[in-house]
Amino acid sequence: MLRSVFWPIAAMPSIDLLMNLRMEAFASRLSETDDDLLDVVQRQTFRFFWEGAHPVSGLARDRQKTTGDPNNDLVAIGGSGFGVMAVVVGVERGWIPREDAASRLGTMLSWLERTPRYHGMFPHFINGRTGETIPFSRKDDGGDVVESALLFQGLLCARQYFDRGSTAERDLRHRIDRLWLEAEWDWYRRDGGNDLYWHWSPRRGWAMNRKIAGWNEGLVAFVLAAGAPEHTIDAEVYHEGFASGPGFRNGRSYHGIELPLGMDHGGPLFIAHYSFCGLDPRGLTDRHADYWQQNVRHTRINYEHCIANPHGHAGYGPDSWGLTSSHGPKGYVAHAPARDFGVITPSAALSSFPYAPDEAMRALRYFLTKPKHRIRGRFGFVDAFCESRDWYARTYLAINQGPIVIMIENFRSGLLWSLFMSVPEVQAGLRKLGFTSPHLSQARGATAMIPA
Repeated sequence: MLRSVFWPIAAMPSIDLLMNLRMEAFASRLSETDDDLLDVVQRQTFRFFWEGAHPVSGLARDRQKTTGDPNNDLVAIGGSGFGVMAVVVGVERGWIPREDAASRLGTMLSWLERTPRYHGMFPHFINGRTGETIPFSRKDDGGDVVESALLFQGLLCARQYFDRGSTAERDLRHRIDRLWLEAEWDWYRRDGGNDLYWHWSPRRGWAMNRKIAGWNEGLVAFVLAAGAPEHTIDAEVYHEGFASGPGFRNGRSYHGIELPLGMDHGGPLFIAHYSFCGLDPRGLTDRHADYWQQNVRHTRINYEHCIANPHGHAGYGPDSWGLTSSHGPKGYVAHAPARDFGVITPSAALSSFPYAPDEAMRALRYFLTKPKHRIRGRFGFVDAFCESRDWYARTYLAINQGPIVIMIENFRSGLLWSLFMSVPEVQAGLRKLGFTSPHLSQARGATAMIPA
């Protein structure tokens, strides 16, 4: 029986005492330098994945409460991929010992190895105590390609980072390789067509019938599928499937900003975050777009919408912005300029530091002025708030907390971008699909500089 690797964070003698800073102290740190403030925000949010993870499997709970742990075992596969990346950040920043991180990842892998997989793909949710699949919906009770891609994004970063010769780190790399090689990306083409399908169920087959097509968070899945040593896909699956889907191209202007790809007004901001936790958009181009420009413009449109505030929502402005999927007074909603119910999600702005650093810092400092027991707590900022209704979430979500830690780190050091883009299979996938990137030039021995 595997023991839990969870210790009260204050009881771990090698952890920097600053890890015990509570979010309540943030308001008194408003005079601190921006970098110091970012460090505190990252550390506090990281605790969602360290202290707040499932107590048996170590995987990321789908959500946590502000007042105590949930009374369920719901674990999110994509959120766990973000959790793996957050653990890497924790080691690099010196918040946790490297050996403890390797032990935690080993525990996580033990549960992933026992989890039922569907042609190598993981389900959206699993039981963190038993590893069993928890259906996301009636028909969605099998493999989820995008959630699996987000998990592999994290695992491959860990494989790159834990590169030492110790038995523990060699074992991690071997176990990650085994899971990675078993993913049957080509099978999800559904009889060899030029589409990649999101779901498959052993009971209901292709009943979900959802192609990963049009501009969305699925880009990383195609890069991984194209670069997979086994069960790979052809480039046409990307170009004729994903990039030819409805809503992929845009070209229209919003607030005077032309948007190359995606739905009107850009959609929720997580589209600029999830795949780009690992994929470095700086200088990343293909025949369809410049992905740095795409993400910067998407972020700017979201920001300008909140300043214009066409619906007159309370609390919007240059200091308070950011629309993305989150909880709200009407439940979980993909909040966006075209679906704006007055709900600000801190992750939307805070995960956008690489794209809009000044605007993101203004939002961070504004969020810290809000009622401390309502907007922030043990794992950082709550999922969302709506000033029009005086509503503040009492939850944190893995898929929103993770990008805060990861994208702030990419802004500060480029760590996860460097790790993921150095993965040989990722480089192979990018080349196969026709991407260019300074990382690919560097891999061939050139000295190209990555633009800031």
